[in-house]
Amino acid sequence: MLRLTWVQPEDLLGHELAQAYQDGRAPEAIAARWHAAGGPEAPPRAGTSPTPASRYLRALAGDLLDELAELPSGLADAEPTDLGQIRAHCPDWPVRPVPAPAPTQTDLEAAWLGRAVGCLLGKPVEKLPLEGIRDLARAGGNWPLRTWFTARGVPDDLLRTHPWNRRSAPTSLAENIDGMPEDDDLNYPLLNLLLLQRYGRDFTTADVARLWLDELPAGRTFTAERVAYRNLLTGIEPPHTAHHRNPFREWIGALIRADVHGWTNPGDPAAAAEAAHRDATLTHTANGVYAAMFTAATIAEAATGQGDIHACLRTGLTVVPPASRLAEAIRHAVHLARTTEDFDTVVDALHTTHRAYHWVHALPNTALIAAALTHANGDFSGSICRAVSGGWDTDSNGATAGSVAGLLTGAPAALPDRWTTPLKNRLATSVADFDGIGFDTLAQLTHQLTHRETRHP
Repeated sequence: MLRLTWVQPEDLLGHELAQAYQDGRAPEAIAARWHAAGGPEAPPRAGTSPTPASRYLRALAGDLLDELAELPSGLADAEPTDLGQIRAHCPDWPVRPVPAPAPTQTDLEAAWLGRAVGCLLGKPVEKLPLEGIRDLARAGGNWPLRTWFTARGVPDDLLRTHPWNRRSAPTSLAENIDGMPEDDDLNYPLLNLLLLQRYGRDFTTADVARLWLDELPAGRTFTAERVAYRNLLTGIEPPHTAHHRNPFREWIGALIRADVHGWTNPGDPAAAAEAAHRDATLTHTANGVYAAMFTAATIAEAATGQGDIHACLRTGLTVVPPASRLAEAIRHAVHLARTTEDFDTVVDALHTTHRAYHWVHALPNTALIAAALTHANGDFSGSICRAVSGGWDTDSNGATAGSVAGLLTGAPAALPDRWTTPLKNRLATSVADFDGIGFDTLAQLTHQLTHRETRHP
């Protein structure tokens, strides 16, 4: 029987209750009605519960989702989604710069490679708990994490307790990597290349929606993106696509789409953040949007080749409302990373602090990315290994950390061969005509966009 993930009302309701508690609503009465009717908790790891709900429960879940949407939020004033209000909350919003150095094609190839390597490193352990990641790496003689995961030497009983990610293991363990396999963390940057090619730097959120409907298979979407896609098909228009029955609107999906906006706005973090906002509001609100803006602004600063990682992260924070939960999470993570020698201790503290959040939520994952980059001082291998070894959304965190750190290296040759050689300069994807494309070609296409936008601001 087909169990479609991330869209069934009975599976969304538990996640929306969690979101309501986190964003300052008071959902206790609605939660009591749901549980009294026999409604389940949210699926803890996957996107669907193991068995279908009754028609009654499904209908009740839909009604309760709509009731939850009407509850006022106590955090709404501190965590707006409107761009004008976000800017008003940010006293250090970046000023429009004088022309800055643009990244070279070589810089961008290192960034693309870095994103792919970090993603691939995290793929086999995605969805695993922190202790499982540590145990598997130790069993493979790879702790602290320093290279690809392997099944060689790992006891069978450990693999039964903590199995590799079923879809990813055949293409992402050291012994079977053969090019870069498809992943949504690479699909979205490809889509944003198409977005800029077709609609230019003044694209709208509706343009993002049109592009997705043309080029993005629905089955390649997850969490907030899948709900927004479904909403589009039912006639709901942006930005309501991000709100309607979408409990994943503060998760990590918009963050993983932000890199191209940073790469193509070098030295202009404000423009990068604004582009990320237009992209993100198709699917996300508040902290989910801020995570994308933070990432784009950080990368825009890194793309000039003039700043260190700490300056880049400080720049990223200037586009995040300082009283928001995301800003607090990033500040806390960076402080931990700067003052704690052992990164495992940093990770344990982050997991304790963010234990109430889902493993795909933007808050813990963005905090971990910032901590990994800070603790590694922007070093490429150190950044991706810390990001992945910290758990949660391992492939997405590795991808973003790898993109930033790869860009800072300035050249593919500066990335260790053990990371880049297995990729064979080949990326698999279901997006448009990109399947099998090389990272050197992607860098050329990105550089053309950057060059065009730099010359015609």
